[in-house]
Parts: sequence; structure tokens; C-alpha cells
Amino acid sequence: MKSHPKKAHGGADRSFEALNIRILTVSDSRNLDTDRSGALLEELCTQAGHHVGKREVVRDEIETIRGTVVRWCAEPQLDVVLITGGTGVTARDQTPEAVVPLFEKHLPGFGELFRHLSYDEIGTACVQSRADAGLIQKTLVFLMPGSTGACRLAAEAIILPQLDATTRPCSFAELRDSF
Repeated sequence: MKSHPKKAHGGADRSFEALNIRILTVSDSRNLDTDRSGALLEELCTQAGHHVGKREVVRDEIETIRGTVVRWCAEPQLDVVLITGGTGVTARDQTPEAVVPLFEKHLPGFGELFRHLSYDEIGTACVQSRADAGLIQKTLVFLMPGSTGACRLAAEAIILPQLDATTRPCSFAELRDSF
């Protein structure tokens, strides 16, 4: 795996701040007990020092996904929504159709970098991923595939470093007050 962003060293003026995160799993076949990817994301976020306030599983239906995301992003204390599942190319994969139109600012670099890193693990199958990210109101929203490997890669290599204000040269965490 490639190197990750450097952390600030002693004496830096930035310190870690725990963010408020919710995790949404989009699946027609999983529930909270069988949702390994959502559970993994919760574990990784908690281990990193963040607060996971809620984890939910919804069916892969545009209105259901969109309604949950809109409701969550309307809460001012929420900083991040992590969505896993429904980002592929099958007829039932509808997460991007539900969420991307809500983006006020699109962050295409997340999906681009995710697919680049995924290539090392799954080869050309990475082009089937429609991973994406953007801002809805003042909430960062990340869309990831439903596999645990994809969630681990996205969280460890991209998302968690960007949710840590000590990541140099900059991170979403330090910019969130200016969204």
C-alpha cells in the first residue's frame, strides 16, 4: 500500500478533535446484525477517536436513501456521513443516484483516489466503483462500496486521515468551520 499523509509533529498548532459521524449501510440483504462493513467503519472511526452516533441499514431505494441522508444532514451537530453499499453498476445499485444530486459541493478527488488505490487490490474491477463524496449543507458525505475490503481501504487510506486535523498539509477536519 502507498504511503499516507504525514501527521503534524510535536509543537504543531493543530490538535485532534473528535467528529460526529453516522454510518448508513445500503443493502437489500443485510441488517444491523449481519452488516460487517458498517460495523467495521464504526470500529475504525471509534478507534480513531471519533463519535459514531448512529448506524443504520436501509434498502437500496432512492427515496429511502435520500430521505435518511437529508434528515441526518439537517442536524447541525453532525460532521460526517459514511455510506457503504449501492455504489456498483447493477440495477439495484442506486446510492449515487440518491445522494449525488444533493451535493452542494462535489469532491470528486475521493472517488478518483479510491479507484486508484483499489486498482492495486482488485485490478480493473475498480472501474465498476462509483465511490464519491461531497458536501451536503455542512456535512461531509462519503459513498463507498459495500465490501469490507473497500470500506477498510477508504477509511484507512483516505477518510480517517482527512478527518484528523493533525494531517498535513491540510484536512477536512481543520476546514469544517469554513464550509
